[in-house]
Amino acid sequence: MPKAILSVHDKTGILDFARGLAALGWQLLASGGTAKLLRENGLPVTEVADYTQSPEILGGRVKTLHPAVHGGLLARPTESDHQQLLDLGWDYIDLVAVNLYPFEETIAKPGVNYAEVIENIDIGGVTLIRAAAKNHERVTLVCDPGDYAEVLAALQAGEIPFETRKKLAVKGFASTAHYDSMISTYLGKSN
Repeated sequence: MPKAILSVHDKTGILDFARGLAALGWQLLASGGTAKLLRENGLPVTEVADYTQSPEILGGRVKTLHPAVHGGLLARPTESDHQQLLDLGWDYIDLVAVNLYPFEETIAKPGVNYAEVIENIDIGGVTLIRAAAKNHERVTLVCDPGDYAEVLAALQAGEIPFETRKKLAVKGFASTAHYDSMISTYLGKSN
């Protein structure tokens, strides 16, 4: 059964996307607010903490940063990589739908304090994007809700073409580059 991890701050379109994946027989993994939203809408979802057998810690600062998640994303499509995951009780993760904490919107708020800005620097989401994008030979990254329909249509037609996965990977690396640039610019200017 293919697996998708859904970890989105911007929930736009995620329910329809998750419904489409579930209808195609995908196992849905999610954490925090995304898992809660899916569960409240009757979708079968496995909490990331249950999948990893490791609780969210530090008030939710650490949810998806775990070898079960990143091993599942970074494993190559080889028998030895797959067997190593299986021996550990994990498996491939084939798709990531993720978007990041709203850093840009946070720093634009009048009177925002430094602590709030720092809390809106996404670590796990960026790591999910980079892992999925790096392994786009096997993994599909969706970091823009505007791409849900195209990805779902490709899955319904049979598979996501390599060129689509590559295009989505490029979009992911561009998004993390922009995100990191905003953070470094902000921190470079702040006192």
